[in-house]
Amino acid sequence: MDEKEPVVFVVDDSGSVRKSLERLFRSAELKVECFESAQDFLNAKRHNGPSCIVLDVRMPGLSGFDLQDALGTSGFIIPIIFLTGHGNVPQSVRAMKAGAVDFIEKPFEGEQLLDAVQKALEKDRLHRALENDIRQIMARVQSLTPREYQVFTHVIKGRLNKQIAFDLGTVEKTIKVHRAQVMRKMQVDSLAALVRMAEKAGLAGD
Repeated sequence: MDEKEPVVFVVDDSGSVRKSLERLFRSAELKVECFESAQDFLNAKRHNGPSCIVLDVRMPGLSGFDLQDALGTSGFIIPIIFLTGHGNVPQSVRAMKAGAVDFIEKPFEGEQLLDAVQKALEKDRLHRALENDIRQIMARVQSLTPREYQVFTHVIKGRLNKQIAFDLGTVEKTIKVHRAQVMRKMQVDSLAALVRMAEKAGLAGD
């Protein structure tokens, strides 16, 4: 299977439900992998492309909520759509607060679930794209020298060259050189682009 191809993971202890969901997703030309238990999913190899989980709430052993908690604790972020035949408001609130994309009660319409899955996959695509952007930004930041990084932190706060020079105990001409290096290494051609990049990576100053 292509690691970049979207995959829907189904985790449900009912064989008939797994088969039904597999048929539904394949009819929409989606790749699907099924697991009988939450532990089976935790033991499986992680997929590197966009994905989501269609997850039963009540299962022997680890419940759907237990799996959600375990994934959150491990730092593995993946959109979850809960399915339940015994839904209630407190359960749905708990699921959504913990980051679930949707909480759907059985029986459900196939289109309803497919819509939720498409939204979940798009959410994961956007999250992965953001993570990739942040990795690239941080790699550029790490290429800065300690002094260039100091200048970088001042520049993104809107400080002028002469103000930075005063703060760092040097001359404005030196700051201009460092600033040019920062722009070159960060691969931007404007202050606005540098600030947007810093904000995206959570580095922007107040």
